[in-house]
Amino acid sequence: MSIQILFLCGLNELGNLIVEVSCLPLPGNLIGMLLLFLLLMMGAVPLHWVKEGSSILLKHLSLFFIPIAVGLMNYGHLFLHQGWIFLLLILISLWIGIYTTGGISQFLIHKKEHKQEEYLQRGERRYG
Repeated sequence: MSIQILFLCGLNELGNLIVEVSCLPLPGNLIGMLLLFLLLMMGAVPLHWVKEGSSILLKHLSLFFIPIAVGLMNYGHLFLHQGWIFLLLILISLWIGIYTTGGISQFLIHKKEHKQEEYLQRGERRYG
């Protein structure tokens, strides 16, 4: 399990290095997650190599937000004066996320139903 967590941390650091060297306008941890995704999709890294370590990290994910929350306390005056803007931005991004997820889900459901109908129609033509 420790080796799995070290591997995931190494991918994170590799993502940070790629961002630093290439000056990409993306967070390094996002590049690290994309690298992990690509490695898993290509089969270069089997899922069982990272499953247990990633499960432990996800289980304790809330602990990673404590430093961020403590850091936000330094900006209390900003939240008092412009908190409504933050709330508005959060609501807009929430709506965009829900709308996009729902749209993609509906698209995939319709695509699956269409494939099932085609499959059934082909079967009926053969045997009907």
